[in-house]
Amino acid sequence: MGRRRSGQHAHVTLGARTARRRVAVESVLADHEEFVSARQLHSLATLQGVRVGLTTVYRALREMEERGRADVVLDESGERLYRMRAADGHQHYLICRSCGTSRAIDSSALEDWVERVGKDSDFAALEHLVQLSGVCAPCQDVTREDAPGWEDSADLG
Repeated sequence: MGRRRSGQHAHVTLGARTARRRVAVESVLADHEEFVSARQLHSLATLQGVRVGLTTVYRALREMEERGRADVVLDESGERLYRMRAADGHQHYLICRSCGTSRAIDSSALEDWVERVGKDSDFAALEHLVQLSGVCAPCQDVTREDAPGWEDSADLG
């Protein structure tokens, strides 16, 4: 019979196993270019043979977000979607509402404005959430083909 782990040694072993799983989750996310939900990431990990629970995926993503290793956006239903943060730091994205494709955008003017608002208001450690969504060119083409008159409604905004 196998020996049962107890006390401090069991905690160290379980902690190391959990850390390995979280590193594996980070690796799976790094291999995926688009934003994904925790459930989608869990499915991707499972397909790659990574045995990890959904709770561990959520914890790993939360830690990555807190450490600045993952960018987060909200989908139309409010669900959090994650993507590895680029080496150059904080980004803002333009996300297609139809297919989910995302593009990093230059947000230097926005970042300067946020910093100025903080200084002018005597606030520190400001956080902000800016999310832009639209319809990418390939999805616009599909929409135009499927819905005559779409061009007219696009001019209303």
